[in-house]
Amino acid sequence: MTRSNIELGDVTPHNLKQLRKLNQVVFPVIYNDKFYRDVLEAGELAKLAYYNDIVVGAVCCRVDTSEKTRRLYIMTLGCLYPYRRLGIGTVMFNHIHNLVEQDGNFSSIYLHVQVCNEGALKFYQKLGFEIVETKESYYKRIEPADAYVLEKRLRPKIVNGDTALHNGDKKEGEKEK
Repeated sequence: MTRSNIELGDVTPHNLKQLRKLNQVVFPVIYNDKFYRDVLEAGELAKLAYYNDIVVGAVCCRVDTSEKTRRLYIMTLGCLYPYRRLGIGTVMFNHIHNLVEQDGNFSSIYLHVQVCNEGALKFYQKLGFEIVETKESYYKRIEPADAYVLEKRLRPKIVNGDTALHNGDKKEGEKEK
């Protein structure tokens, strides 16, 4: 089994039902119609993962510009159980990570993980994510309801030889030119 069997494809109105069904199987949360409408507008930030031409996973993200920073939020990244540990999740993550690295204006990538989801925690920690916060009662209809916020800080962008923060601010103590 090689990664050459793994391909990513666009989410379109024609395959949206496949994404909806996949999410119902993979995640304990039911996503509403607005989620799926937003995914259709997400472009490269939403992809289906195919293994030997079968839909087995998906990643869906959005840009978050709160707190004077620009961050990528992973709304969902999941794979059907029999296809886990084949590199599919890593391919999906690498796709979105490459997008934000090429853009250069993101300070981090973050997501929520249910506190009991040890497999997801290990997966994201292997990719360089750290637990930065615990949100109590984050989930409404599942137990445990608490979630960890995981974040992967990105390298600062280099502009004209200077390190600039992703929101355009200068580092503390740095003089204006």
